[in-house]
Amino acid sequence: MKIRFGIALIVFCLNYVMAADSKIIAPGATLQKLSGEFSFTEGPACDSEGNVYFTDQPNDRIMKWSTEGKLTTFMQPCGRANGLTFDAKGNLWACADEKNELWKISSANGKPLSELAKADTNLVKVVAKTFEGKLFNGPNDVWIRPAGGIYFTDPYYKRPYWKRGPKEMDECVYFILDENGAGKPVRVIDDLKQPNGIIGTPDGKTLYVADIGGGKTYRYAIQPDGSLKNKQLFCEMGSDGVTIDDQGNVYVTGKGVTVFAASGKQIEHIDVPEEAWTANVCFGGKDRHTLFITASKGFYSMRMQVKGVDSQ
Repeated sequence: MKIRFGIALIVFCLNYVMAADSKIIAPGATLQKLSGEFSFTEGPACDSEGNVYFTDQPNDRIMKWSTEGKLTTFMQPCGRANGLTFDAKGNLWACADEKNELWKISSANGKPLSELAKADTNLVKVVAKTFEGKLFNGPNDVWIRPAGGIYFTDPYYKRPYWKRGPKEMDECVYFILDENGAGKPVRVIDDLKQPNGIIGTPDGKTLYVADIGGGKTYRYAIQPDGSLKNKQLFCEMGSDGVTIDDQGNVYVTGKGVTVFAASGKQIEHIDVPEEAWTANVCFGGKDRHTLFITASKGFYSMRMQVKGVDSQ
């Protein structure tokens, strides 16, 4: 117990000193553990009101952290959802890898999802599950382009709950032009080892994709038809999840949260006291000035000077 207290105290002090000197963390802000009741947290995304939704994948549930600080179960079961994002119409998109699918979860009777105490699978539309007749490996993370269209990554992580056969195709990144799911997935990246985290800039011109298997993150120029050009190495670090702030800084995860300026220069690191893994991040709260972090069994937050620009 004394050792654990000592480690926690060291992390608290380091974060406090870091916040005092940081250009992106709010003065005096420290990492706050909001809850630790989960098996493995992932995929945070905020709705238009600032409520944050995230997944506890081993327990097959989507959780909701309200702007009032209340934690509830939003959907269970949830297709073993992983990465999440909201579109401009308030629909929640989920990478549901139980059956290797991409979902769109829409509210009933025109009410926003934020008004629902709970959702069920009757609200789900399966947008994609195959490419050229082969099963996806397991959609993992998703980003919606402001002008329309969905990008998602499809790495392979063999799951104990799968009832499928072996891997059927390479680990790639896909684009669907029609948000209503009428369009077929188009493969836009096929040369990464294990694409995972994905995020785009609010102007819809640049896409960041983390190759967690290759230990690198790349930047691409988005074309009007959704295709990608001008692949550039952004940083020598892969990531499970990625987010971006209003200054163009990019946040990657793994051992805590590492922040890079748009130039690719590292400008910050946030230590997270979880033994296993820091999986993902997003901005949320009513003013979008709170960074939310999913890390193994824990769910954390930290107040920031900068603010978020996207759902995830």
